[in-house]
Amino acid sequence: MTDLSDLKNELNPEQYEAVMTIDGAILIIAGAGSGKTRVITFRIAHMLDAGVPQSAILALTFTNKAAREMSERIKELTGKKLPLLTVSTFHAFGVRILRQEISALGYRENFSIYDETDRNSLIKETGRELKYSPEAMDIYQIGILISDIKTGRKHWNSENEIYRELYEGYQEGLRLYNAVDFDDLITLPIKLFREHPEILAKYKERYKYIMVDEFQDTSHQQYEFMRLLAENNIAVVGDDDQSIYSWRGADYQNIINFEKDFKDVKEIRLEQNYRSTGTILAAANGVIKHNTNRKDKELWSGNGEGKPIEIYMPDNDTAEAEFILETIQSICVSEKRKYDDFCVLMRANTQSRVLEEAFLAENIPYTMSGGTSFFQRKEIKDIISYLRVISNHDDDVNLLRIINTPRRGIGRATIEKLNEIAKNLSCSLWEAINALLEVPDEKADLFMSAPTSVTGRSGLDDESFSEGTKDSLKAFVEIIEGNKSMLGGHGLAKKVRTMVENIHYFDYLIGENPKSEKAARFKMLNIESLIGSIEKWENNPDSGDATLYNYLNRITLLSRDDLDDDENLGKVNLMTIHASKGLEFPVVFIAGAEEGLIPHGRAIDEGGDAAVEEERRLFYVAITRARDKLLISSCRTRRRQNSAVECQPSRFLDEIPPHLVQYHEPQKEVSADQAIELLQQMKKKFAAPKVPGF
Repeated sequence: MTDLSDLKNELNPEQYEAVMTIDGAILIIAGAGSGKTRVITFRIAHMLDAGVPQSAILALTFTNKAAREMSERIKELTGKKLPLLTVSTFHAFGVRILRQEISALGYRENFSIYDETDRNSLIKETGRELKYSPEAMDIYQIGILISDIKTGRKHWNSENEIYRELYEGYQEGLRLYNAVDFDDLITLPIKLFREHPEILAKYKERYKYIMVDEFQDTSHQQYEFMRLLAENNIAVVGDDDQSIYSWRGADYQNIINFEKDFKDVKEIRLEQNYRSTGTILAAANGVIKHNTNRKDKELWSGNGEGKPIEIYMPDNDTAEAEFILETIQSICVSEKRKYDDFCVLMRANTQSRVLEEAFLAENIPYTMSGGTSFFQRKEIKDIISYLRVISNHDDDVNLLRIINTPRRGIGRATIEKLNEIAKNLSCSLWEAINALLEVPDEKADLFMSAPTSVTGRSGLDDESFSEGTKDSLKAFVEIIEGNKSMLGGHGLAKKVRTMVENIHYFDYLIGENPKSEKAARFKMLNIESLIGSIEKWENNPDSGDATLYNYLNRITLLSRDDLDDDENLGKVNLMTIHASKGLEFPVVFIAGAEEGLIPHGRAIDEGGDAAVEEERRLFYVAITRARDKLLISSCRTRRRQNSAVECQPSRFLDEIPPHLVQYHEPQKEVSADQAIELLQQMKKKFAAPKVPGF
């Protein structure tokens, strides 16, 4: 617990002003590394200390990791558990509202949240039903269009009009399956607030004090969501120079909108940087001042000038990877640094292959952000799909995933017939299956009035569905119904383990991997890891009501920033610049500082001057990730599609003041003594642990 009575000694004057100003609308312009998280957490702690009820405070940010760290820091500062304080991502807060209020929009409360994989499956299914040609079904682009239309970033026109019917069918599918997608987690609460003033009034009455972190990353929809909720006690924290997400709807113009929409906005600028050396900050300032549409600010540091920025121009991307590896090894020895002190930043994922191959060849441990998420592994998605169908029987996408997994003799022809039944009766697949199994008893009258395509071509007669198929469908229904106890009570992890055993999932894995029992066991270990994580979650007192619904909400909202940081200790960090935002490292490499990469060729072709300014902001973010040392490489040639292409250095390199730069020569060979020391360190690091008694 921190003594809040002496904040003047804890904070610089600008931070202190931001913390102590509780009432009114406040715009905090927080430059990179200026301690904005410290300001937010101290501000909330001060509000609580000043008598503001914890239930009246709402703090919104963009990642689960940021929300979790912010919440933990506030609890440390206050020494209180704070169960009624709301620190959340925008999307998780949207879920919280929808869980309470979605019935007002005609949904049932136990709705499913579709991730990108589920959304793509529904797009494919809708396209097939509407008989779109394979050439017209670019799922990725259609997904972007649906998101853009839904969030108002685009409107129907002559070019995209051909997909309007598909969009409407997709929306109907979501309603039919009692599901929402990620965009709905923002758009539906807005719809609720606009159409039901009494619901909005309830939330406005509760949340009297609102804070928004990373405000420059808010979209129009998120801004509207916030604006509807807020009265005038609202503080937003952001930096227009770090706005790098326009491609997903972020608009730093919301900073200007904020100043228009709220009365007497007080602006506070945080320009003292606590992260980087003076040289790194001077380089960042020199680059970003070339942007015209920004709030003028000048970051400064009390950390000393530090070392020059080193620029190396290797012949090709292979030589670039060798330079990065040699430099890392040399600095590890000369400065006694660990591998996780280093980060290699890239503009595009395509740059990673050569770098990863080099790290593997030299046995240097590394972690690559953006790999396959644990929750996207097939075996994990299979088990999660069972849980989703148990919680929401009408979730057709997940039902289709598991109806024949493990295999139970329900083939494609059967599924096509069930789809036809569901379509003609305007019901979900689950309802169609149950109706079929009840024919010709109490449901007979339902089918007597159904279209002939149902009773004929689709086949609800005994000839269309064999007794074996009906038995398989009945067994599937019994599995789902037999696990209803998961919806309430305790011991969710134990119940999931029992279900996995009852469906003989390990036998299925063995059958799917006949040549490698080891692969099957590895996949089963992943499932054990999932069950272990459920057990850990439900036993955590901070989890609140540990129901299946809440667990599924949690994992749907998980993103890559939620992976266990401990797994990456002792490894060099490889990541895209976008993924690095909010992070910092002692030594940073920016790889591929070339025209066509940064600024990215496609962005420039499509976005013109505005895109150049965003690419410059991205380069600024890359520079300001470095604490002590920054190295930049720009290749003379780079392999693209099996041919070497000549490269030009990025225009942004010329914007770094020349006196800050030192052009780099390759690292010299390490001395014999240094080589022996490095070898001893590696032996110590990878030595086998001693076993007691031996």
